Amino acid sequence: MSNPPSPPPGPHHSWPPPPPHHSWPPPPPHQGWAPPPGYGQQPPALNGFALASLLSGLLCFPPLGIAFGIAALVQIAKRGDRGKVLAIVGLVVSVVMTGALVFTGQRLLNSVDDRFDSLREYTDVEGELTDLDDLRAGDCFNVPGGDLVDERPVTYRIDCAKVHHGEVTAAEVLEVPDDPESRAADRAAEDTCWKAQDAYAMDTWALPEYAEMFYYAPSRDSWRQGDRALVCVIGTTEEEWRGSLRKDAPMLKPEQAAFLQAANSVEFVMSRPPDSDVEDVLPEYQAWAREVYAALGAEAKLLQGDAARPGMEKAVAAQLKEIEAARTQWQRASQARTPEDFDQPWRRAELAMSLETERALRGAYGLSTVVPQWLQEIEDDLEDGAGGSDGGPSSESA
Repeated sequence: MSNPPSPPPGPHHSWPPPPPHHSWPPPPPHQGWAPPPGYGQQPPALNGFALASLLSGLLCFPPLGIAFGIAALVQIAKRGDRGKVLAIVGLVVSVVMTGALVFTGQRLLNSVDDRFDSLREYTDVEGELTDLDDLRAGDCFNVPGGDLVDERPVTYRIDCAKVHHGEVTAAEVLEVPDDPESRAADRAAEDTCWKAQDAYAMDTWALPEYAEMFYYAPSRDSWRQGDRALVCVIGTTEEEWRGSLRKDAPMLKPEQAAFLQAANSVEFVMSRPPDSDVEDVLPEYQAWAREVYAALGAEAKLLQGDAARPGMEKAVAAQLKEIEAARTQWQRASQARTPEDFDQPWRRAELAMSLETERALRGAYGLSTVVPQWLQEIEDDLEDGAGGSDGGPSSESA
């Protein structure tokens, strides 16, 4: 048996040599990724007041939404809840809706107040509720608030001995063209009611100074439904008035009624010149002058028959003299060839007759001698040179 070989001389080494030992470094961390802040935590809760604010503002009670919106913002600031934008939107919506609610409520309250005021007006009116078309000549009535200008007032019939706003002088069927609101229809209604008033209260100088003529005619809508009623009224709303204004022919002496009929006819014709200027419709003015001439002739004829009555000789003679002077000028006006030729005799005709002469004549007949203010104003204007085409009563004065 042989011996193992001897190791080589030199330093001592183990044999065979051990395998080499390697140490590997740990892998580097993964670049570009890190958990987000709060990773693994629950998100903040949505604030309940924020949602309640928006819903209350839109659907329920806006003022409550304002309170919820403020509470939501306070809690969100303290707790960090979600819903700040929602709370702000809810607060804004609630404020806007509250403003709209207040405005609408105010309008509603005003409307209710007006309605109650109107009802109080109606309940405060004295008399028996009566349809306007059911009133007849001689009926007196009241209206809510004394408003006779209303197109169709609510009327309450009452005894004329009590305070009242109006007195019916005529209730007639209106005969006009198809359009009841045309100027021609208005003129026809006015003429009818002026004549009715002159026949109802013949002594026009005896009417209260504040008395006015009103008329109620069909509107276009009621006309289409067959309405043809025309109601003529003397209104006395400016002051309290008791008693009837009626003084028609049966209530007067025959000579008084005859004179007033003639005098009122003259007054009516003179107060209704053509609507347009004389420069535009001279033939119409000529025809009007002929009507005045004829009406004055009828009055002169009547006065000639009464001239022999005791106590009337002087007054009748003075009136006849003025009438003849006026008729001469009206005749010239009717034959005028130019507007200028018409104006001069027209003015002279109006100046030919005086209120003082007529006042004395009415006194002789036993009628009122109180000169109406509107007549006095016309005479004053004529004397001052401001008369002319404005002669006669206005369409609103009694």
